[in-house]
Amino acid sequence: MKVTVHENKCCGAGQCVLLAPEVFDQREDDGIVLLLDAAPPDDLLPAVREAAAVCPAAAIALDEEARAANYLS
Repeated sequence: MKVTVHENKCCGAGQCVLLAPEVFDQREDDGIVLLLDAAPPDDLLPAVREAAAVCPAAAIALDEEARAANYLS
């Protein structure tokens, strides 16, 4: 899985950080999302999926096929 965040959409709710703090953080000054790991390990994928699902601004995009493509090369 490849994770992308759209900072311009983020409203700073922080749900992503609560669910997957190894993958997401927030800027100190305005609370906007920071992506810490664009290719999180498999054990974090359920939390990353939930973070994307509950994001009120839909600021988190997931590419489920990205990692699978890496295994084929």
